[in-house]
Amino acid sequence: MATELKIGQEAIEKKGWWQAYKWLVLRRTSQIGILLLFMLIPICKWISPEADCQLGWIMKGNLSSSKFFDTIPMTDPLLFLQMIAAGFTSIAVEAVIGALIILVFYLLVGGRVFCSWVCPVNIVTDAAFWLRTRLKLVGGTRFSRNIRYWLLGMVLIVSAVTGSLAYELINPVSMLHRGLFFGMGFGWLVIAAVFVFDLIITKRGWCTHICPVGAFYSLLGKVSPLRVRADARELCDDCGECYIVCPEAQIIKPVLKGKEKGIAPVILAGECTNCGRCIDVCAEDVFHFGNRYSVSPKPAPIAAKILNSKLSKNSLEQKS
Repeated sequence: MATELKIGQEAIEKKGWWQAYKWLVLRRTSQIGILLLFMLIPICKWISPEADCQLGWIMKGNLSSSKFFDTIPMTDPLLFLQMIAAGFTSIAVEAVIGALIILVFYLLVGGRVFCSWVCPVNIVTDAAFWLRTRLKLVGGTRFSRNIRYWLLGMVLIVSAVTGSLAYELINPVSMLHRGLFFGMGFGWLVIAAVFVFDLIITKRGWCTHICPVGAFYSLLGKVSPLRVRADARELCDDCGECYIVCPEAQIIKPVLKGKEKGIAPVILAGECTNCGRCIDVCAEDVFHFGNRYSVSPKPAPIAAKILNSKLSKNSLEQKS
């Protein structure tokens, strides 16, 4: 088993730094870039208060409800479900269209892509995991991963009982996004609590065990065509690095070790965030992005070369 302080080192040596961190860098670029799209007007006004900054609106609103170029509506489907549960009698057509757009998008690319490629709280929880690793903190309270689904149900029940969007008052995603624009206030306590929870109470606590938003997107992820595949699982050398970096490590073993049981080399679990870290850190290039429907998949290019090299070596050894 690889030590946590050396994760990715072998991948860097074999594939180079970029290939060992490509998907992580692209994810951070996506998360920060999306936030910047919402901040273009405030930045413009800060630079030049007298300037006409309206053309700077690429994204209006927030991660719960927004407009792209002031035309295409986008609504968080979970927020929309809360509105229905709360009994809102007048829901704007734009909200319905926006929810459908986001729903279809995440059904196609993988529900929890939101968690790893969009959600700013993911940066906070990843920072907690990084610090926890450096401090060599182990153990912690064990929580069932199903708690998030129970909390998802509770969010809708509370909305129905109170007739309000109650969760939006404490939703760390909404609070962090609003706080970056208008000041955090009480939001700092909520974000700090999430950080401390992941750092001290349990590893990957919030995103993996608690967050109802992640639970909702996990349900969408169960049917998404875009998947992480392990077509070259024969090359796995059991280094364990993919288990360490994966926020949902329980989904990896069945795919890597399931050949004898007839399990396809593709991660179908809705909990997968399609973050790509397993692809990054695997020095043997076992994983790659693909689709769930391939019947006769081919290994990724680098993995194919390694596999052919090993097969040729074994063949020569047998002849000798």
